Amino acid sequence: MKYKINQRRYTGSKAKLADWIMGLIKEKCSGKVFADVFAGTAVIAAEAIKNFNEVIINDFLYSNNVIYKAFFGHGKYDEGKLIKIIKKYNKINQDELEDNYFSKNFGGKYFDKNISKTIGYIRNDIEKNKNKLTNREYYILLATLIYSIDKIANTVGHYDAYIKKEPLEKKLELKLIETIPSKKILIYKKDTNLLAKNIKADVVYIDPPYNSRQYSRFYHLLETLIKWDQPKLYGTALKPEPENTSDYCKTRAFSAFKNLIENLDCKHIVVSYNNTYNSKSNSSRNKIKLEQIKEVMEEKGKTEIYKKNHSFFNSGKTEFPNHQEWLFITKVYDN
Repeated sequence: MKYKINQRRYTGSKAKLADWIMGLIKEKCSGKVFADVFAGTAVIAAEAIKNFNEVIINDFLYSNNVIYKAFFGHGKYDEGKLIKIIKKYNKINQDELEDNYFSKNFGGKYFDKNISKTIGYIRNDIEKNKNKLTNREYYILLATLIYSIDKIANTVGHYDAYIKKEPLEKKLELKLIETIPSKKILIYKKDTNLLAKNIKADVVYIDPPYNSRQYSRFYHLLETLIKWDQPKLYGTALKPEPENTSDYCKTRAFSAFKNLIENLDCKHIVVSYNNTYNSKSNSSRNKIKLEQIKEVMEEKGKTEIYKKNHSFFNSGKTEFPNHQEWLFITKVYDN
């Protein structure tokens, strides 16, 4: 069995809502070009590929960008060759491995010590043999590593912290990802507000972060693993210096959102919003209020709002009673 694109633990994932969201988009929107500009897990983009001629995918995390290139990229790859490499990795005797950057920093915390040595060895081996791989093969192996370690991480689904107990000694078994044949697809790793000024689409789907929790910090371990620049790490959670921080997690979130909407060149805008703005947790409380989104969207075009009860995946202990997902669908006024 291979890993499907929706088989990730990811804060705010729309995996369980993808059918509902795309069903409404197909019913209420029209056109040939779809843009998912805060793509995250890319489960919405994966559905869009089935229904649109061209899909634009964007996210500013390095790890997510690699995943998109692995699942959707157009480059050639030899599956038989990749299977042989995976089998070799799965036969590694972790007791014979020496400590490496990954195990020295993350071993005994996010992963069992021996597992960490294996992860670091595999990542280093992929990089060392990069010239023997096509670009697509390289990305597929990296995405395979991400999906495989996600299943055994000593976390609640993100890497903002690890569970404060000795990690279980689990076996790391790599499985290839299941690539998704795509038509015309454009993959970006850009600030969404800057990208908006340079793309044109019929339908733009927007699902930004709404609270103060920076995704680049939540998934710092994956960012470090993929970039493999082996930075100096700080604090109990072992994070590098901050980078790729989003205005949508700061006090200027509403200003950023308003600017984005004003600069979009499209026929329809679809905005996902969850009602965690009522959360008791300051870090989980939304930076943009429901009324603010409604105001901006109604200025842009005729707006309809849809709601669905939804058990929110937040990866932590914060309670969200009566949680709902809201979907704003706006038909943009003619200029």
